[in-house]
Amino acid sequence: MANTAERGAAEPLVVQFDDNRLLRALFGDYDSHVARIESRLGVSVSSRGNRVAISGSPPSQQAAKAVFEGLYARLRCGHEVAAGEVEGAIRMAEQSGREDKAGAEAVIRTRLGLVVPRSPTQTDYVRLLGSHDVVFAIGPAGTGKTFLAVAQAVSLLLRGEVDRIVLSRPAVEAGERLGFLPGDMREKVDPYLRPLYDALHQMLAADQVAKRIDNGQIEIAPVAFMRGRTLAQSFVILDEAQNTTAGQMKMLLTRMGEGSRMAVTGDLTQIDLPVGTTSGLQDAVNLLEGTPGIAVVRFTERDIVRHPVVTRIIRAYDARERGAAPAGAPPTAKE
Repeated sequence: MANTAERGAAEPLVVQFDDNRLLRALFGDYDSHVARIESRLGVSVSSRGNRVAISGSPPSQQAAKAVFEGLYARLRCGHEVAAGEVEGAIRMAEQSGREDKAGAEAVIRTRLGLVVPRSPTQTDYVRLLGSHDVVFAIGPAGTGKTFLAVAQAVSLLLRGEVDRIVLSRPAVEAGERLGFLPGDMREKVDPYLRPLYDALHQMLAADQVAKRIDNGQIEIAPVAFMRGRTLAQSFVILDEAQNTTAGQMKMLLTRMGEGSRMAVTGDLTQIDLPVGTTSGLQDAVNLLEGTPGIAVVRFTERDIVRHPVVTRIIRAYDARERGAAPAGAPPTAKE
């Protein structure tokens, strides 16, 4: 545990660590982690021995302290600290002011390592996945909705708490027609399900994914293939749920059997249904939010954990839809 000695607001805030062997990993190669923290939080950091001095405004000092102590706690537990973990710790400190150690309590363990939330909303999402029967996750691309749900499903499967994982998506045609694609039905729908395969391969070795698909422990199929079934002892994930109809959503939600859980993810700004068709995701959230055993998590652009430019892209599109100029756009010439 780090010991902290705080001085007056005009002086550097000093954080002292009791294991010098971990400091190289904490600071990163060529102090790359320190540089990222300085740039993002607007502080200046210097170190001597096992003491780190943080200069800046008091709120920035406290945020940087939380980041350093959270990352150090992770290293003490034997976990890796890479650029992604640093970025997540900074985001946690920026958005909530709480130490990243609080988020570390919501880690998901998979065979390929730990999956750690990188924003307060992700932390809440992981906790709700562990405590509720059905969790709806709504928000833009890149916020980890599907990735974290797949991680939770794999973790439960490996611990024997569920017997299988069922991953489903609506095969909505965004500009193409399934009938004109080559191959049999599986070959036609596989491109729509590819993101789910990608997420699985980040949690399990390739041979394990193939083996578990072959023996039925992992099933990946379009929503239409779920009709008439009862899914017991399963973790069910419905991805891209904004493209289900109200009828399809009701059908899938009522497939849940004994010992099952479900995560429903989607982005209500990217609906590809015919004009006038109600999104099953929007309809279900409106109808079921507040029902015991059901939780709704809403992500925003602040939770995006992909390349930083993705956040700027989403902001630009949102600004255009609101009729406002995106940040950084040149002024429009007046006629």
